[in-house]
Amino acid sequence: MAKSEAYRVDLSSLEQVVKDLNGILKQLNGADSSAKYKTTLSPTALGTGANGVNFTEADKMTKAHAVMKRHIEEIVEHLNEVMDQYGKKTKRAHGAYQDQDADVVRTMNG
Repeated sequence: MAKSEAYRVDLSSLEQVVKDLNGILKQLNGADSSAKYKTTLSPTALGTGANGVNFTEADKMTKAHAVMKRHIEEIVEHLNEVMDQYGKKTKRAHGAYQDQDADVVRTMNG
């Protein structure tokens, strides 16, 4: 490998990474809202016993669902944060390499 190619950065690949990350973030936003608003379980959804009192198992399942729902929300939120940070860093790296390429071209053209 020639010395000039040893440090070559493919800017179009970095651009594609940013586009792909933005697509993933868009999909995660859908998952985020689904986890928060489309996975509810009312206390009476699993049935009630005599006099409107919930079955013990139904209460346990409803509470377990609430705990799992919150865990899923936290996971999706974390994924959103990580992908957003990675996307921003990739975009900054792309900009820095693009600026460096422009500087080199300017320097070579006089």
